Amino acid sequence: MMTTEVLEKTQYAFPGLLNGKVGIVFGVAHKTSIAWAIAQRLSAAGMKLIFTYQGDRLKENVEELANTIEGSMILPCDVTKDEEVAAVFEAIEKQYGQLDTLIHSVAFAKKEDLAGAFIDTSRDGFMLAHEISAFSLTTLAKAAAPLMEKSGGGSILTLTYLGGERVVKNYNVMGVAKAALDMSVRYLASDLGPKNIRVNAISAGPIKTLAARGISGFSSILNYMEEHTPMQRNVTANEVAGMALALVAPELSSGVTAEVIHVDAGFHAVGF
Repeated sequence: MMTTEVLEKTQYAFPGLLNGKVGIVFGVAHKTSIAWAIAQRLSAAGMKLIFTYQGDRLKENVEELANTIEGSMILPCDVTKDEEVAAVFEAIEKQYGQLDTLIHSVAFAKKEDLAGAFIDTSRDGFMLAHEISAFSLTTLAKAAAPLMEKSGGGSILTLTYLGGERVVKNYNVMGVAKAALDMSVRYLASDLGPKNIRVNAISAGPIKTLAARGISGFSSILNYMEEHTPMQRNVTANEVAGMALALVAPELSSGVTAEVIHVDAGFHAVGF
């Protein structure tokens, strides 16, 4: 069986593949973030990147990471505030005049809603999870579309999870929000397809990230996955980033849209 270490060494950056392209990444919070792994892969392929952060609490982390990528831009953005979203895309238009890629890795639910029974979800908790984790994709896609049209098209990519298709213990309201996100991908792909803007999602297997720590019993999920996936292992953020590169690059996926592609070592296909 090929180890994850060997796999990491066989995944190339494809230097030059994305030269002249401009992308924005929403959702980098920590060096373990899947969004950060994706950003590194896109940058290595030649893409100019813009990063956003939500609030001063995350600013320092995002700045520290973004500063390791030459020529990157850092902008504040709370996806629940239309004026901040508008300001981000105005800044991109002023700096670059175009946009080719949008990475959406934004999700949030109250900690108390990620444990216990889904039936106990509060109205406020339900609405909050859906606004940030699902509706934000539509908000950002609408704002990005005019700049992508100037580029002759573009690619929007979001991150989802199997908990939006099946019941996953303690995922609760986030699973329902991910189901809404998955369907948003399909409707947005239909709306934006005539403008040559593709919209896809990656359903990643569980990965040790800062956000994952908020899910009760996450270690047990990792152990279960390792035992029951067809590949008998968990996936890495770098493997998710490899698929992201493929979905972003028109040379590799120009005919792919409205897809939810699983990068989970095959777990989504397993029954008993």
